[in-house]
Amino acid sequence: MEETNLAGTLTPPVGASVWEHELFTHLTAHIERERGMLAEYADAAEQADSKAFAYVVGLLVEDERRHHRLFASLAETIKVEAELSGAEPAIPYVDFDRADRKKVRELTMRLLASEEQDARELKRLHNMLHDVKDTTLWDLVVTLMRRDTDKHIAMLEFVLQHTPSR
Repeated sequence: MEETNLAGTLTPPVGASVWEHELFTHLTAHIERERGMLAEYADAAEQADSKAFAYVVGLLVEDERRHHRLFASLAETIKVEAELSGAEPAIPYVDFDRADRKKVRELTMRLLASEEQDARELKRLHNMLHDVKDTTLWDLVVTLMRRDTDKHIAMLEFVLQHTPSR
């Protein structure tokens, strides 16, 4: 199972405040728990003789790997910030106000319109799958895509909320 390389990340940051140290410790402990969960998911998929179960577990593993990478990025960012190394943090600060705000807003609104259209299409598709929701995984897959689309909309709305128009 491919995992984010945490070499150097798991050592606590030098000179961290109590809050930074506690946050770093929480994040790295979560990374270790997720590493165990990834192994447990892989083991469960191998043990079951259900292709549907293996498929669902595969989707879970994809999400857990992404979570693992995000937690590793958070931990690395805390470490970079605490050590005042001058290195770029893995997760940047909100800088929309220092960018071409008009361009960022235009791009965001265009992407948001696309996501909203996608949400409408997925809702329609979801309704079309009603008759097979208990015999296929199709309804589950479309439900997950709808949730992802809702998440994408929330992310783009965040950008708009944090990008002043003037």
